Amino acid sequence: MKRLENKTAYITGGSRGIGASIGKRFASEGASIYLADVNEEALNQTKQHLEEKGFRVMTGVVDVTNREQVESSMNEAADSFGSIDILVNNAGVIRDNLLYKMTDEDWMTVMQVHLTGSFYASRAAQAYMVKQGYGRIISLSSTSALGNRGQMNYAAAKAGIQGLTKTLSLELGKYGITANAIAPGFIESDMTKATAERLEVPFDQFIEYNKKQIPVARTGKPEDIANAALFFAEEQSSFVSGQVLYVSGGPRT
Repeated sequence: MKRLENKTAYITGGSRGIGASIGKRFASEGASIYLADVNEEALNQTKQHLEEKGFRVMTGVVDVTNREQVESSMNEAADSFGSIDILVNNAGVIRDNLLYKMTDEDWMTVMQVHLTGSFYASRAAQAYMVKQGYGRIISLSSTSALGNRGQMNYAAAKAGIQGLTKTLSLELGKYGITANAIAPGFIESDMTKATAERLEVPFDQFIEYNKKQIPVARTGKPEDIANAALFFAEEQSSFVSGQVLYVSGGPRT
C-alpha cells in the first residue's frame, strides 16, 4: 500500500516549483491532489503532466488572499475526492528591497500572500480535519526567517509562518491534526531566479556562489522539499508536530 493511499492533499502555489514537486510526490504515493494557484497556464501544464502519469489531480485558479476563493475551492476538492487530509501552505511571492526602499505595497503583498493566505487555508482545512479526526498541515517557511538582507517583508512573513505552525499544533493536536513547517535553504526555483535578477547576477553564477556556502556542497532542488513534506504528511508521523525542519544542506542556526 502506498504511503498516502486514500488521502487528499490541497496544495497552494501548486502550479510549479516546490508546490508542483510536492504534488507529484504525494500523487506518486497514492494521494488525490488539488493544486491551487493564480497562474492558470502553469496549472494546466502541470495538470496535464500529472494526468499523463495516471495521477488523480484537480486544479483551481485561486488567490489565497481571497477567503471565499480558498473556501470554495477547498469545498470543491472535498466534494470531488471525499476529504481534505493534507494541506500544504506553499503559495508565496517576493518583493525584495532594502528597508528604506520598501513600499507599503511591497510589505502588504508579501504579508497577505504568505501569512493571511496560510491563515485562510488552515482555517478552512481544519473544519474538514476536525470532523474526521485526522489531518496534516504543512507550511513553507524559509531560512530567511532567521533574517536576510533585502528581505525584511519575506523574512518577517516566514518567521510568522513558524509561529502560526506552532500555534496550530497546540490548538489542533487533540483532533488528530499535526502542523509542521519546512524551512528551505537555497532551492533552484523561479523565486531564486528572481532574486538573482534583482541582484543582476546570472543565475548559474548565483547557484555556484551559493553552493560554496552550503556544507553538503550542492544547492537544493524542489524534490528535496517534497521529500521532507512527504514525511510530515504520512500517518506514521503522528507524534511529530509543531516542528520547523530546516532543509538547507547544513546548520543555519
